[in-house]
Amino acid sequence: MNYFPGPRSNWAKVEPSKVGFNTNRLAEAIEFALNSETYWPRDLGDANKVPGLTDIEPAPWNEPLGIFKPRGGPNGVVIKGGKLVALWGDPERADMTFSIAKSYLAILTGIAVSDGLIPKIDATVASTIKSELFKSPNNSKITWRHLLNQTSEWNGTLFGKPDQVDHFRQVGPKPDNSRKGQKRKLQMPGTFWEYNDVRVNLLSLALMHVFQTPLPKILKKRIMDPIGASNEWSWHGYRNSWVEINDKSMLSVPGGTHWGGGIHISSLDHARFGLLVHRNGVWENRQILPKKWCMQLRSPCPINENYGFLWWLNTRKNHWPNVPENAYAAKGAGTNLIWISPDDDIVIVARWIDPTREHELLCNFMAALN
Repeated sequence: MNYFPGPRSNWAKVEPSKVGFNTNRLAEAIEFALNSETYWPRDLGDANKVPGLTDIEPAPWNEPLGIFKPRGGPNGVVIKGGKLVALWGDPERADMTFSIAKSYLAILTGIAVSDGLIPKIDATVASTIKSELFKSPNNSKITWRHLLNQTSEWNGTLFGKPDQVDHFRQVGPKPDNSRKGQKRKLQMPGTFWEYNDVRVNLLSLALMHVFQTPLPKILKKRIMDPIGASNEWSWHGYRNSWVEINDKSMLSVPGGTHWGGGIHISSLDHARFGLLVHRNGVWENRQILPKKWCMQLRSPCPINENYGFLWWLNTRKNHWPNVPENAYAAKGAGTNLIWISPDDDIVIVARWIDPTREHELLCNFMAALN
C-alpha cells in the first residue's frame, strides 16, 4: 500500500540504504547540489532585474509589477515511496519558484475539468467564458489545450505586457535570446510552440473567470489543504492585475515570477504536490484530480514532444539524456525543479541550481541508487 505523509511536518523518514540508495553516493550528490548554486543574486528586488528575462527587455516591458522576495540558498529533498530519504539546505523556507507556478495552473485546470466548469480541453476558451481577450478572429480559435501546451498564439496585451515580449524566447541551460521580443508573424493557434509568460498569465486569468474565485483560494481548498501542505505558501499577483468578475474585484495571479509576484513555497510543500501528481491525483483514499488527468498532462505536445500540459517531458531522452525517458518535471527559472521518475518511485525537489548543472545533479542522485 502506498505511503502518504501526514499533515505539515508529520512525514516519515527512511534510511537511504533501506530503499536502495548508496549512502556515500547520496551524500556526494547532496554535496554537489549544495555547491551548484545559481549565479542569480540573492535579492532580485535590490538588483531590480531578473537575469535572462527583464535584464534583456526594453522599458517599459521590463517593469516589475509584483514583489520579489529575497531568496535562500540551495535546498531540496529526495522522496522515495512517499517517504523522506534526504534533505539539504533549508527545505522549509518559502521561496519564489518562478515557472513551477505554470505546473500548478495545469493542475487547477484539471480541477476545473473535474467540476465540469470546462466541458473539454479542446473547447475554445471563447465558448467557455465571456472576455474581450478572446474576441478577435485569431484569439477566438484558442482552446484550453492550446493554452496548456503553449501553442495558443494569443495576440494582445495583458496587465501592460504584450505577447510580443516573449516572441523568439528560448529556454534551457544555454538559451540564445538575442532575438527575444522582436515581432514575428503569428501562426494559427495550435501550430506554433512558444514559451510565453503573457499567455500563461492569460490562462490563469481565464481559470479565475471559470472558477469565479481567486485561484489561491481554489489551490488551498482543493489541493494544498487535502495533501497536508503547510500554511506558509502564498501566491502573489501584480499591482495592476485586479479584475472585476460578477461585480467582485479579484486579483489575478501570474504563472511565474517574470515580472514579480507568483508562488512563494517551500521545497517540502513542492514535494507533496509532486507526490500527488506522481500518484496520479490520488491522496490516501481520495481522488483529488480527475482520473487520467496526470497522464494527460505528461502526454507530449504534437509540435514539441518535450512539453506536456505546462510540464517538461523527457521524450526520447531529449531533455535529460542519462535518466529514465518517462521522467518529467515542473521547472522554474533560477533554477527550481520538481522532478519525478515514475519507474523509480522518486520525487526530487531542488532549488536555486546552476542551470548548466541540472542534468548532472539529477544523474548524481540516480547514480546513488544501487
